Amino acid sequence: MRDYIKNNPVTLFFILTLLISWSGILIVANQTGIPASTDQFDKLLPIAMIPYLLGPSIAGFIMIGITKGKEGFSALFRKLFKWRLGSSTYLIAIGTVPIISFISLFILYQFSEVYIPDIVTTTDKIPLILSGLIYGILGGGLLEELGWSGYATPKLREKYSVLKTGLIIGAFWGAWHFLPVFWGSGDSSGNLVLSKFLPGLFFHYAGLIPVRILIVRLYDRSLSLIPPILLHATLTAFTFFIFNISQVGVSLFIYYALLATLFWVVVALIKRKSFLEPTKIRK
Repeated sequence: MRDYIKNNPVTLFFILTLLISWSGILIVANQTGIPASTDQFDKLLPIAMIPYLLGPSIAGFIMIGITKGKEGFSALFRKLFKWRLGSSTYLIAIGTVPIISFISLFILYQFSEVYIPDIVTTTDKIPLILSGLIYGILGGGLLEELGWSGYATPKLREKYSVLKTGLIIGAFWGAWHFLPVFWGSGDSSGNLVLSKFLPGLFFHYAGLIPVRILIVRLYDRSLSLIPPILLHATLTAFTFFIFNISQVGVSLFIYYALLATLFWVVVALIKRKSFLEPTKIRK
């Protein structure tokens, strides 16, 4: 077992993450089935999401405890509170997703009014913004990145470049979203609605992989967890709350496709400036 853990630490981290994260959904699915009906999903989502969001951080803590002990936890928390970083790092972390989301919606709005975001159409703007930021920072940012950036990224960077590390974690990150997206894609009777399921499935691979590459590079340049948390938080807050569109099917797929394309464009542009080139081993 010691040899397996030593030789396959990231694989074990991924397995533990899935076991912990999907446990809540699988438990409540005994009552709802998969997919759940819309009423069941809305009612039981908070219960299922607690272990889901905690999965990456708990798995990361377990692996750090097994492989590095107190020294590993000390290093993790130093990175969590390392905030003296360059202004450009914060600008990239905070501004990338909102700007790309706004550009995507502005382009698509020229062709259809369905691309008016929720922040414009809702009368409860402050609750929408606050709920997006709170969920983004605490759920999407902090709890997830303690695992993805706190453990998996530095471990993979010992062997792989920024690009390969981002591709590996990004692919798993997309797969990690599969079960909750599938579980929440039912109609009022619990039948699978492909117009709800397929756009999310698409974005969680096409869109999340380039975002993860950017997150890995921000970590690599700063050796801090704050930029990854902030970029992840803005992705959740703006894509799924503030700049969300109340559409399914083709309209939503087109929005996600343009978002993903622009994220890849950003990756390609910064790669030309050596932003993604491996520097040195990051631990």
